[in-house]
Amino acid sequence: MILGGVLNAAGNVVKDITGGLNKSSKTITGSLVLVKKNLLDLTSMTSTVADGLFELLGKGVTLQLVSAENSDPANGNGGKLGKVAALEYWNLTFTPPLAGSDSLFKVTFDWDEEFGIPGAIILRNNHAAEFFLKTITLEDVPGAGKIHFVCNSWVYPDRQYKQPRVFFPNKTYLPHEMPAALRKYREEELKALRGDGTGQLKQGDRVYDYALYNDLGIPDKGTQYTRPVLGGSAQYPYPRRGRTGRPPSRTDPNTESRLFLPDVLNIYVPRDEEFGHLKLSDFITYNLKGLVNKIIPLLEAFVNFTPNEFDSFKDVDNLYFNGIPLPTDLINQLASNIPLEMMKEFFRSDGQQLLKFPVPNVIKDRSNPIAWRTDEEFGREMIAGLDPLLIRLLMEFPPTSKLDPEVYVHQNSSITKQDIEYNLDGLTIEEALSSKRLFILDHHDTLMPYLGKINDYTEAKTYASRTILFLRGDGTLKPVAIELSLPKQEGDKIGADSKVYTPAEHGVESWIWQLAKAFVTVNDSGHHQLVSHWLNTHAVLEPFVIATNRQLSVVHPIYKLLHPHFKDTMTINALARELLVNADGVIEKTFFLENTPWRCLR
Repeated sequence: MILGGVLNAAGNVVKDITGGLNKSSKTITGSLVLVKKNLLDLTSMTSTVADGLFELLGKGVTLQLVSAENSDPANGNGGKLGKVAALEYWNLTFTPPLAGSDSLFKVTFDWDEEFGIPGAIILRNNHAAEFFLKTITLEDVPGAGKIHFVCNSWVYPDRQYKQPRVFFPNKTYLPHEMPAALRKYREEELKALRGDGTGQLKQGDRVYDYALYNDLGIPDKGTQYTRPVLGGSAQYPYPRRGRTGRPPSRTDPNTESRLFLPDVLNIYVPRDEEFGHLKLSDFITYNLKGLVNKIIPLLEAFVNFTPNEFDSFKDVDNLYFNGIPLPTDLINQLASNIPLEMMKEFFRSDGQQLLKFPVPNVIKDRSNPIAWRTDEEFGREMIAGLDPLLIRLLMEFPPTSKLDPEVYVHQNSSITKQDIEYNLDGLTIEEALSSKRLFILDHHDTLMPYLGKINDYTEAKTYASRTILFLRGDGTLKPVAIELSLPKQEGDKIGADSKVYTPAEHGVESWIWQLAKAFVTVNDSGHHQLVSHWLNTHAVLEPFVIATNRQLSVVHPIYKLLHPHFKDTMTINALARELLVNADGVIEKTFFLENTPWRCLR
């Protein structure tokens, strides 16, 4: 017995001399796995004298436990806060070494039984640079054992946040199941993610907010580069994108100003939505943007001997068999600034060729250089190619149009029985239909409303198309007729000027048949890229990414189910709007169909 109480075997006071119980106390050990910014960004030194002092003193990163069991009225009935604990030895890592650039740090928390089980951790980064926090683990928590926090988030300097960062354990709670002491923190976290809808967002912000597609045009460059605002109107009610808050353009207050290379790589998306969190990603961000201005002119020079076209099939072959030659000084600069992993992605092993694409199997055999032109290969690619979901069983013959009859007339197909019956292995049209052996790839109704503007106002020239395919006895598809159509004025309505092409193996007719198949392939590729891939996948998904982060806490079971499927979507979409689907972007310059919605809606 000593003055004031009795010591137990561990040396803690458990009873005072009056016999009353006194709270017991102990410590909880925690560990953090993170990646320091200076290990990711080898070109940007952001530390300051104060930051260096924090590192030496070990006070740069502080943490507080939040009780899941006991509320504090003085804290708005939020969970009781533990004492502030500092991350130990920022400049040292513990053994054994972790994979890659991961670092392991220790932290020690004071704990007493009145605090209860921790249900969250408040973390403050007092350094000048951000770091990527992977996990926090609490060991031997009384009554709970090990508690694991999966964070996977960038933590910026605390001064950038209106509310400090809070992390929850790797558990799931529906809103009504959340411990009462933690609900305040759950609500504050969602409020921070929603933002207040004002101001220009900057790197490190964590705001998920909506905006219209008002960032595709470049009106300051000229009227030919204006594009309509998509979303928010009766004519174009959708889609939505992530808000950046950039100011309007100089000449059109309804169009958001744009970024240009290399600044486009700094377009705002919430930091945790950006590509990868390891060295390769940051090399792309910080090093490649310094080389973009040299690479882009090189590519333009390659294709601009005759603008917007290849001079011969040999030019196309070169992309697969030879690549594009690079000047020696650019090769040396690339080698000194881009890591080996990236060089392997874009260059041959000898580093001499840019954009050398993998050789497709269909042209690997140089002894049969025309294999890609066969009808069998054309049919195979309808299933194995870019957009097989558009092929459907032909239910009626001839195919009919669903275009508005108040605007369009004579749009039903002009393909006749005589055009295809001789190619049906002895079957009649009726027999082929009833045995489900006729299929159609129909790009007629999709393209017809836009063809006038495409062919009159762009360098591209194309047709609406219908392709009839026959399922042969060996299970392969064979094209038996292709209909190509152009619009023609019939009074105050739009008719169709159509022509049907059928397979041919010799003479001029065989080359005309190849050209007809080429138009179908271009239509199919274009529809895939813009409609199936961009519009129905990327653009459709982005509002769900935003809504999920605004409305569902990270501990919500539906959030945990959806989150892995959202990876990189907002970043890909943001870059696509800046470089691909924008006015005068890559797609408008290289794909005819992608000209359609963006150029022809103006």
